Amino acid sequence: MDERTLVDTAKKMVAPGRGILAADESTGTIKKRFDSISVESTEENRRAYRDLLFTTPGAEEYISGAILFEETLYQNTSDGTPFAKLLADRDIVPGIKVDKGAKPLAGAEGETVTEGLDGLRERLAEYHEAGARFAKWRAVITIGEGLPTNYAIATNAHALARYAALCQEAGIVPIVEPEVLMDADNTIEVCEAVTRDVLNATFAELAKQRVLLEGMVLKPNMVISGKQCAVQADVETVANATLRTLKRCVPSAVPGIAFLSGGQSDELATKHLDAMNKQGSAPWSLTFSYGRALQAAALKAWGGNSANTEVAQKAFFHRAKLNGLAATGRYSEAMEEAA
Repeated sequence: MDERTLVDTAKKMVAPGRGILAADESTGTIKKRFDSISVESTEENRRAYRDLLFTTPGAEEYISGAILFEETLYQNTSDGTPFAKLLADRDIVPGIKVDKGAKPLAGAEGETVTEGLDGLRERLAEYHEAGARFAKWRAVITIGEGLPTNYAIATNAHALARYAALCQEAGIVPIVEPEVLMDADNTIEVCEAVTRDVLNATFAELAKQRVLLEGMVLKPNMVISGKQCAVQADVETVANATLRTLKRCVPSAVPGIAFLSGGQSDELATKHLDAMNKQGSAPWSLTFSYGRALQAAALKAWGGNSANTEVAQKAFFHRAKLNGLAATGRYSEAMEEAA
């Protein structure tokens, strides 16, 4: 393990004013995205869409890294350049989703554990050879009646730490993503309590498994009201609760926190990130690792038609720029008009 390279890569991924594009939708997820615009999910259409995102002029100003699905890592641009090389040449770190998805957790109805550890060491070596310099593993924690259980939290934390240790062994920076879902009717206070438990368990496991904190990036949920909750917390309340939780649970040795959007609207995810950065008191870089919240406008503008590439790229660049500004607390709602 080359600690210096891991640390340098992690810092680059969370550099001020830049964030990570999550373009790692599984085949099933990208099909749902394409269904929404009536486009068939063929390998060529998936390649063309990712090509559009990765070749957007000026994107590297606000995008520091891109998480790829395995299929995408081995695909090329329309001129034959491997995507990993294209990204690296544009100063965007290429990354790879390595987990195999959340599966039912034995003995815990309604809860899941993320699989994919079997054979991971060998896969990581192949991904590194193909140009990937960071990886992502998502654990999913559900809030519900009597959920989450300590068993589910502990099992997922253990898997996250095992994954992270294997990544660092392979010279790959791990993005550690323990996501507390926001789909239920819980209050923001419940989300805060669960997020605190999940982060504490995760960092305890990372310490046990000798993960270098300076050579990783955390990708957590924001502390937010459940989607079905009758009372939705406002932007300042979310920012305050999220920062309070992170300061209590996340060691300052971690170089950066790249939030997931978790189903928030494009604009709301940007507002929350900006509100946190406007406080200016965090010991780590606070940035974004958004998927749908970066891509929704571009996907709609593209519509599967190559003639729409330029307008789709402008939509993607606009969203990336606003989130880049939010990552340094310089966003304003008036900027939305420029779209």
